[in-house]
Amino acid sequence: MPAGRVVIVAGGSLTQDLLQYIDEEDFIIGADRGALFLISHGITPDLAVGDFDSIPPDALDLIREGSREMLACDPVDKDLTDSELALDLALDRQPESILMAGVTGTRLDHTLASIQMMTRALQRQVHCAAMDCHNYITLTGSTAVVPERGYTYVSLLPLTPEVTGITLEGFQYPLENATLKLGQSLAVSNRLAEPQGTVKIESGLLLIIQSKD
Repeated sequence: MPAGRVVIVAGGSLTQDLLQYIDEEDFIIGADRGALFLISHGITPDLAVGDFDSIPPDALDLIREGSREMLACDPVDKDLTDSELALDLALDRQPESILMAGVTGTRLDHTLASIQMMTRALQRQVHCAAMDCHNYITLTGSTAVVPERGYTYVSLLPLTPEVTGITLEGFQYPLENATLKLGQSLAVSNRLAEPQGTVKIESGLLLIIQSKD
């Protein structure tokens, strides 16, 4: 039977206000320093995973004692980032949805890799989102509802060379059967005109980024 929601907290950009989005019913995975962040704020990860190569020994003991389960990997031999390893474990649970925090930050390579790996959740028909205090990112290959979440802007960026048949409802700047190609910024900095908007596409993969300064 599918699980409800899995929350992944990695070691990127994290602020305490993100903790309000974690519910008691969630299965919580702390990836590397994300596990330490959770424990330091009184939240017990159901699973702590990673190579923990940036964690001092005393903090590693804290993670081991403060998590329900811990899976440590060799930092030399592992092929996946800690975030991707956490996503694989999350998908193995067949959840209804996945929320990722701490997967964005100063490392642009890690941020882009984390955004791109949301395609794997979409292929499994699992809704996946990544968030930090300035952004909420989702991915669609068909239709997506975009509710008001306290962010100022809604930007649409193609993740495939071309996205066709883009139709927007409930936005300040609507589109009808539009096409976006990789590298175009036509659909950046739109705004919701209603409590929620709808994004429909016919082909391709489209990132929906709600953001604020």
